[in-house]
Amino acid sequence: MRQLSEADRDAIRIAQDPKFPRWLEQVTATGGCARPVHLSGSTTTLDGGTGEILQHYDTRDEPGERLLVRCRNRRATVCPACSRLHAGDTFHLVRAGLLGGKNVPESVRHRPRLFVTLTAPSFGPVHRAGEQCRPRRDGGTCEHGRPTGCRTVHASDAPVVGQPLCPDCYDYTAHVLWHAHASKLWDRFVIDVRRRLASSAGLVQSHFARHARLSFARVAEYQKRAAVHVHAVVRLDGPDGSEDDPPDWGTAELLSGAVRASAFRVVVRTPHSPAVGEMTLRWGAQVDARSLLPDGEGPDDDAVAAYVAKYVTKGATDTGAGTDYPLATEGDIASAPVNDHVRSLMRICWSLGGLPEFEPLRLRAWAHTLGYRGHILTKSRAYSTTYGVLRAERARHAGYVDLPDAITERQWRYVGSGHTPGAAHIAAGIADDLAESRCLALEAQRERERH
Repeated sequence: MRQLSEADRDAIRIAQDPKFPRWLEQVTATGGCARPVHLSGSTTTLDGGTGEILQHYDTRDEPGERLLVRCRNRRATVCPACSRLHAGDTFHLVRAGLLGGKNVPESVRHRPRLFVTLTAPSFGPVHRAGEQCRPRRDGGTCEHGRPTGCRTVHASDAPVVGQPLCPDCYDYTAHVLWHAHASKLWDRFVIDVRRRLASSAGLVQSHFARHARLSFARVAEYQKRAAVHVHAVVRLDGPDGSEDDPPDWGTAELLSGAVRASAFRVVVRTPHSPAVGEMTLRWGAQVDARSLLPDGEGPDDDAVAAYVAKYVTKGATDTGAGTDYPLATEGDIASAPVNDHVRSLMRICWSLGGLPEFEPLRLRAWAHTLGYRGHILTKSRAYSTTYGVLRAERARHAGYVDLPDAITERQWRYVGSGHTPGAAHIAAGIADDLAESRCLALEAQRERERH
C-alpha cells in the first residue's frame, strides 16, 4: 500500500475541517493563487449622514480567522494564477491602444502604428541556435587561445546557446552598464523620434506637442545571451492623444523613418570611472519597425497584444538570466541557480556597484536582474487604459460596488502568506481548472464568431 505524502495528509486534514467549503470559496476567489496574502481585520461601511452601519465584514468568522487575497505577482515562475490574470490585463491594455475599447476610440486603429523591436548591441560573440553556429574558414583562435568560430548546429534549448565563445573576450562591464542605462536610452530614443518628426514636418521641435503626440507601450525581454531587448507598440496621435487624430503629415512611413533613424542615432554616456573610463552606449544594429495596418496586412493586432502580454509574465529566471529575488551578499552569487555567464554578470554588477561613481545606478540592488532596473512594461499616459482601471472594472463586475455618501472604516493587518503543502496542491488544481475553463470559453466564443 502506497504511503501518503505530507501534501496528501495535509490535504485530507484541510478537507475534513468543518470550514473547508468556505476556505475553498476563498481559494477559488483568488483564482488558485500560489502565494496568497493572509489578512486579519474588518471593514465597516457607514451611512455618511445617519451613521447607520450599512455593511460589516470581519475575519473572525473566517477559517483561521483570516482572509486570503491574491499576491498579484506577474511572474509565472512565482504564481501561475496571478501571472495569467496579469497577462490578461496586459493583453487588454495593449489591445485597447491598437483597436480601441476601454474608453479608447476605435479610430486609433487607422492611425500610424508600428511594432518596434530594439535590441542590445553585441558585447562579444555568443553561441547561436539554428544553422551552423559561427562557421569560420580560417579556424582561428582569439588572444586567449579559444576558437573564434563554431560549426556545431545547436538546438534552441541547448545550454551553450547564448554563452560567449570566449568569456575572457566578452565585455561584461559594457553589458552591465548597458542594462543599467537601458531605460535612459529608451527615453532619449522617444525624445529623438519626436524631434525627427517635427523636423520632417517643418516644425520647431518645441512646438511638436501642439500638433501631435507619440504614444507607446513597451515590454522588456531577456534573450538567451542574458541581454534585454525591447518590443514596443508605437502610435502617432493628435495633440490630445487617443482622442485626437494626427495631422495630415503624420504618416506610417514618416513614423517608421523617424524610429529607424533615432534607433541608430541616440547614445547615452556613462559617468567617467577611473576603473573603466567612459562608455558610449547605443541600441544594437538589429532594428525592426513593422507597420500595423487596419486592413489586416502585416502583423495581426491581437497577435501583437498577446505577444506583449506573454513577455510581461516572464522574468529573468525564464531564460536563466537572473533570479526572482535580490542578492543580499556577494556570497549569494555563488549559490544562485544560474550559469557561469550570468554569474559573471552578477559579479560585475557587485564589483561596479561598489564604486562611488556608479552608486546612483544601485547595481548591487539590481544584480539579480543583471543591472536592468526598468519596469518590464511601461507605457505613455495617453496610449490606453491603466491596470488600475482594469482592476476596478473587474471588481465592479464581481459585485464590489462603492456606496455613495458612505464612510468606510478599515482595520487590517498582515498575518502571513502562502499555503501549506496540501493547500498548495488544492490551489494548483483550482488554478488549472479555471485556466482550462477560460480556454474552453474562448474557443467557444471564437467558434460563434466564425459562424
